[in-house]
Amino acid sequence: MTDRIAIWLGVLILGAFMVDYAIFGTEHLLFLGRKFYEFLDWLAFWR
Repeated sequence: MTDRIAIWLGVLILGAFMVDYAIFGTEHLLFLGRKFYEFLDWLAFWR
């Protein structure tokens, strides 16, 4: 992964957290964290 891709991926993730916080509040951050962990686990399987 290049630095450029990593930076854009980080910006997209932070943007998703900010939008979720602005619209729904802090209750959904735990849900997003769990889903992101499952996504990382799925990615590790395909590696």
